[in-house]
Amino acid sequence: MLPDMQDETPETLDDEAPEAIHVPDHGEAMRVAEALLFASAAPLSAEELGGRLPEGADVERILQDLTELYAPRGVNLVRVAGKWTFRTASDLSFVLARDVVEQRKLSRAAMETLAIIAYHQPVTRAEIEEIRGVATSKGTIDTLLETGWIRLRGRRKAPGRPVTYGTTPAFLEHFGLDAIEDLPGLEELKGAGFIEGRVPSDFSVPIPSDADILREDEDPLEDDLLQPLDMHQTEAGEE
Repeated sequence: MLPDMQDETPETLDDEAPEAIHVPDHGEAMRVAEALLFASAAPLSAEELGGRLPEGADVERILQDLTELYAPRGVNLVRVAGKWTFRTASDLSFVLARDVVEQRKLSRAAMETLAIIAYHQPVTRAEIEEIRGVATSKGTIDTLLETGWIRLRGRRKAPGRPVTYGTTPAFLEHFGLDAIEDLPGLEELKGAGFIEGRVPSDFSVPIPSDADILREDEDPLEDDLLQPLDMHQTEAGEE
């Protein structure tokens, strides 16, 4: 009698073999990113680019390679306000000077006020006047608000609840800054000739911060949204 023969069946794996991960062609992904950056009217963040590039594309490597590729060219890929955009090479700006529409120049008072807001934000109108040593007109603040470079942040938790001011991403984009911390410090200001002579030992340039989160001494502006006429009423008796 022949021994029982067990049916032989081919061995099967419990789990199917993992699918191969598709890595998009790096060169093609660079071309897509290049096209997106050129066509965009505003700077793009790495996240925005990643959402439109082929799945699996290495966004950081693409941006680095494009930056290096365009470094010696007439346009450069630069990072401003945390986003990426193409800008004319800084050493060629004189070539395009005649083609740029001349914008209205800010007054000295407006420039001083803008600098104080940038370095001391959040800051109130009264604090701006204390730093400048002279009164600051409502028109100066209005002009800066119209440029889109400053914004209303909140209200100081103080008598009169004065409005606090800060800078905007448009400020960073206009002045070619990636972050507000890129504003020049004391040594850079001295080297550029903006500060001359002997500087007092206790003199310092504040470290700027444009964080959106309100500070402990600020209240939100939500309760003012229905009262637009009071937006510039920073202290009693200012007008």
